[in-house]
Amino acid sequence: MKLTSWNVNGLRAVLKKNFTEFVKSHAPDILCLQETKARPEQVDLPLELTGYHNYWNSAEKPGYSGTAVFTKHEPLDVRLGIGSEQAAEGDREGRVITLEFPDHFLVTVYTPNAKNELARLPYRMDWDVAFREFLKSLEAEGKPVIASGDLNVAHQEIDLARPDTNHKSAGFSPEERAGFSKLLEAGFIDTFRHFHPDKTEAYSWWSYRGGARARNVGWRIDYWLVSESLAPKLQGAEINAEVPGSDHCPVTLEIDL
Repeated sequence: MKLTSWNVNGLRAVLKKNFTEFVKSHAPDILCLQETKARPEQVDLPLELTGYHNYWNSAEKPGYSGTAVFTKHEPLDVRLGIGSEQAAEGDREGRVITLEFPDHFLVTVYTPNAKNELARLPYRMDWDVAFREFLKSLEAEGKPVIASGDLNVAHQEIDLARPDTNHKSAGFSPEERAGFSKLLEAGFIDTFRHFHPDKTEAYSWWSYRGGARARNVGWRIDYWLVSESLAPKLQGAEINAEVPGSDHCPVTLEIDL
């Protein structure tokens, strides 16, 4: 199966660009989207998506945040949000969708940004704990977890172009990096690093400023994570940096499910 995740930075905007071509050429079995910035009734879906079941978690605030999942395989159950007090604000922002399938859970997430000068860092750290506990609670139900999305953190110095000048920046603070380390220590695999442990200059987000994408001055902040028990089923993980349309590019996981 091919699973693709993409922070589209506004689904209505990317639909006017190359989104339809992307879906047609890549044909993912499951497509997870973050930062949709729309409710489903506001979006005219292309014919290429008519064969997919679609599920949405839109923010209460119009034109903000939001997630969606398009899947060729109908799930047993769909859950919106995390449901914990720590994540209540994020749940109002439509940041998590969970699909239950017979043999696994699939989660997509748009992690809160710590903001300029790390103004939202305390909330972000509470979110990291809540999200990690949520994933472990799914595993406790007896099925492994596949999680995707914009986690808004570059884990290692290899994961961004200019680490030396960003240690106090949102997405690369010691606290956020430690939070991601704890997620891996809890039993999850960063699938891209599983296949490409030492690969450099592999990024999934670039600022719109200063021609950053053309110069590949970017960050790797979009992930596919899986429970360790799924390691034997992993077949490949790639960053689709050639796909335009957003300040993020899609990331893809191939797995034998």
